[in-house]
Amino acid sequence: MAQDNGRANIEPEKQSLLNEHKEKHFTAGEIVRDIIIGVSDGLTVPFALAAGLSGANASSSIVLTAGIAEVAAGSISMGLGGYLAAKSEADHYARELKREQDEIIAVPDTEAAEVAEILAEYGIEPHEYAPVVNALRKRPQAWLDFMMKFELGLEKPDPRRALVSAFTIAIAYVLGGLVPLIPYMFIPKATDAMVASVILTLLALLIFGYAKGYFTGNKPVISAFQTALIGAIASAAAFGLAKAFHP
Repeated sequence: MAQDNGRANIEPEKQSLLNEHKEKHFTAGEIVRDIIIGVSDGLTVPFALAAGLSGANASSSIVLTAGIAEVAAGSISMGLGGYLAAKSEADHYARELKREQDEIIAVPDTEAAEVAEILAEYGIEPHEYAPVVNALRKRPQAWLDFMMKFELGLEKPDPRRALVSAFTIAIAYVLGGLVPLIPYMFIPKATDAMVASVILTLLALLIFGYAKGYFTGNKPVISAFQTALIGAIASAAAFGLAKAFHP
C-alpha cells in the first residue's frame, strides 16, 4: 500500500517517533459490528417467538422445537445476508478501482486537477500542493490509492471479509438465539419456562447492551437499557398478539 511505502521512506527521526508511539484506536469495528448484528437479532427474535408460542399455550417441547428451527433458519439467513453485503461491497470497490485506474490513464490532467482540488479543501495553497500532485503523478499506484481513499472515500476491503462476516453473524445469532430457549429445555410447563426465559434473556440483553455500548463508544448503561427495552417490547408484542388470537 502507498501508506506503508510512504512510512518506509520517511526520515529516521520521524520513523523513531512512530515506532515509539503506539496507537490505541479500536480497530476491530467490522467484527464487532457483525457480532452485534448476530447477537442482537439472535436474542430478540427467538425470544419473541418463544413468548408468542407460550402465550398461545404451546408446550415447552413445541416452543423448543420451533425455537431451534428458527435459530437454524435465522442463522443461515443472517449469515447469507452478511456474506452478500460484504461481497457487494468488495465488488463495488473493484468496479470503482477499475474506473479510477482507467481515468488516470485516459485523462491524467483531469485526475491531477481533482487531486489539487482535494488538497485545496484542506486549506493547502497551490504552491504547497503542486509538488504533492507532481509526486503522485510519478507514482501511479500511490495516485490510485489516494483517489480511492480521498476522492471516493473507499477503503480496500479484506478479501476474506465476506466469509468472515457470514460465519461471525451466523455463530453470533446461534449463541444469542439459544439463550431464551434454555429454560424450555428444563422446564416442562411453558408458562413457567417463559418466566425464566424472560429473566434470563433480559439479563443477557442488559449484559450485551452494556458491552455493545462499551465497544462502540456509547454510554454503556444507556445502551444496556435500550437493548433490553427493545427485546422486552418485541416479546411483549408477540405474547400479547398470541393471547389476543388464542386466549
